[in-house]
Amino acid sequence: MLRASILFFVLAIIAAILGFGGIAGVATGFAKIAFFAFLVLAVLGLITGRSPA
Repeated sequence: MLRASILFFVLAIIAAILGFGGIAGVATGFAKIAFFAFLVLAVLGLITGRSPA
């Protein structure tokens, strides 16, 4: 799950380099939301002792 959040974060950075217009802007917005959602889920998994994989 953390790998997916890192992947979305990298995609957001690439979209930022190419410009935030059109589809890149939508992808960046989704990547930000997904990154923080997966990050929260990973932290919750660590706290509760459950493996995210």
